[in-house]
Amino acid sequence: MTRVAIRRQATGFRHLSRFGLSLALLAFILNPQLLVAGPSAPIRPAQELKLSHAHGLAMHGDPALSEDFHHFPYADPNARKGGQLRIGLSGTFDSLNPFNLKSGSAAQGLVGNVFQSLMARSLDEPFTLYPLIAASIDLDPERSFIVFHLNPRAHFSDGAPITAADVLFSFNLLKTKGRPQQRGAFSLVKNVDAPDPMTVRFDLRGVGDRELPLILAIMPVLPKHATDLERFPDASLAKPLGSGPYTVADVKPGARLLLQRDPNYWGADTPSQRGFYNFDEIDIQYFRDGNSLFEAFKAGLLDYRDETSTTRWSTGYEFPAAKDGRIVKEALKNDMPKGLEGFVFNTRQSLFKDIKLREALGLMFDFEWVNANLYSGLYTRTKSFFDESELSSSGKAASQEELKLLAPYLSDVRKDILGGQWRPPIHDGSGRDREIAKQALEILAQAGYRIKGDVLTKDGAPVSFEIMVKDRNQERLALNFSSSLRRIGVEAQVRLVDEVQYQRRRQKFDFDMMIGQWVASASPGNEQRNRWGSVSATQEASFNLAGASSPAIDAMISALLAAQTHDEFITAVRAYDRVLLSGFYVVPLFHASEQWNAHSSAIIHPAQTPRYATPMFGPTLESWQMNLSSSARPRP
Repeated sequence: MTRVAIRRQATGFRHLSRFGLSLALLAFILNPQLLVAGPSAPIRPAQELKLSHAHGLAMHGDPALSEDFHHFPYADPNARKGGQLRIGLSGTFDSLNPFNLKSGSAAQGLVGNVFQSLMARSLDEPFTLYPLIAASIDLDPERSFIVFHLNPRAHFSDGAPITAADVLFSFNLLKTKGRPQQRGAFSLVKNVDAPDPMTVRFDLRGVGDRELPLILAIMPVLPKHATDLERFPDASLAKPLGSGPYTVADVKPGARLLLQRDPNYWGADTPSQRGFYNFDEIDIQYFRDGNSLFEAFKAGLLDYRDETSTTRWSTGYEFPAAKDGRIVKEALKNDMPKGLEGFVFNTRQSLFKDIKLREALGLMFDFEWVNANLYSGLYTRTKSFFDESELSSSGKAASQEELKLLAPYLSDVRKDILGGQWRPPIHDGSGRDREIAKQALEILAQAGYRIKGDVLTKDGAPVSFEIMVKDRNQERLALNFSSSLRRIGVEAQVRLVDEVQYQRRRQKFDFDMMIGQWVASASPGNEQRNRWGSVSATQEASFNLAGASSPAIDAMISALLAAQTHDEFITAVRAYDRVLLSGFYVVPLFHASEQWNAHSSAIIHPAQTPRYATPMFGPTLESWQMNLSSSARPRP
């Protein structure tokens, strides 16, 4: 055993001893063979693997912050601790497990507050991780191995130390019983083992996925001694045990979750945690009705809301607390790609296999009328899957590097999209733009469609389909689109269904058209396979709503995952954007260029906000603190 290994093992031994473990149990834990997840090859010396020791891990290039950084730029390391934060959320919950297949119905606010991961993500960089439970890493240039060295101070809220056994347990549990994205990613790992209680090594040879080490680094670490393996797949309201700054103090199923700050949180002085988690209590209340949620905020029962209604933002804050300064309105902007929301065509349906039909129908969405009459003119039309960012291809001609990447697939990319000239049509705002309708009919005629009477037909069959929506806001938008389509002879019936039916039909792809949303990341990666990859087109419950199955898409996803430099990554994502836009899988809707929020003057956030975050702040406002100069409300 090397001196380094002996020293690390001794450090772990001293740490474990502090928790009263017997020498026999310590010997059991320190036996590497008892920690191995499966058959493994002998662990070779680091120099043979050409591993480099590092404090952080960036998807491309090097971490922006040095090894001795004190705190994240958007955190206030001098933030005062104390007070209670009151948050309101829409919906309900029936589980406190956010990691299994039923996590869609789990309470928010647990990840980060109660459960934490090996490393912490900086929201000031596209995708860079810094120490948390793992104090450092070893990595080779090809990213065929990653070794995590655990922080000997890390422990769960019951005082039990976090060891390699917990990491291996979490990996194997999430690989077999976790969410589909985790199962898919973790199944790529060739082997995982633990040379000592404070070290875990993942073998990624032959995978060729440079993002996989980062995915492993953001894996939550669950307590092996306090996790019910058999009941893990079930919805459970049992109070969970984690290693984060908060514990669950009280639960009212479906209605309320009360978190209480752990005074013994081990990571309070870790640089990636300084300035965060400042409230003594976080009271998360659920409201089934959006109007009730807003009324509770107006009445001063809640402290914060992200505003998504243009009507409310324009005219809804005329109540006394907003007028006298007890409520503060803010419009904030960052560098995060805006993503795309739109009417998605289910190309599994024979009707929508025709790309000309998809293009023509998309022309008929009258954004200008909708924005002026329904949304107070506050929205911007979306032109890209990564709008308002350097990843967007909109307005930019393909570079020589992009052309090389797209060379085998040029027939799949429109020339105007390749040249950066394409954008959604601009209507005259009348709601009856004849020129746009004429363009749509010309495209349809080229594809063999004909108007008979007032009905668009092909081979004698009328063009008709259903738009599935889940709430009144979607219904209003879909009815407007349906009315526009009727002008070119297309019958689009709008059907409002309840949440249960909506989710069931979405997961089974039992729809013609629906409104889909693709939230963008500053570092798109493996999740794109689940959204647009060919394999996901036939996977039930995937997010490939359109049923896209294209070698060009698959190749661009592979290219963005293989990119080693920032420039290579930008090239690959822009090429990917062009291929997606050329498929006319979605009728783009719109987005807000700013994030709107309103909050009590009793709470404040640091002057610097994160560059890359959607939303700007987490669901429990990790970087905020009580405003001691405010008298907006009494502080407990």
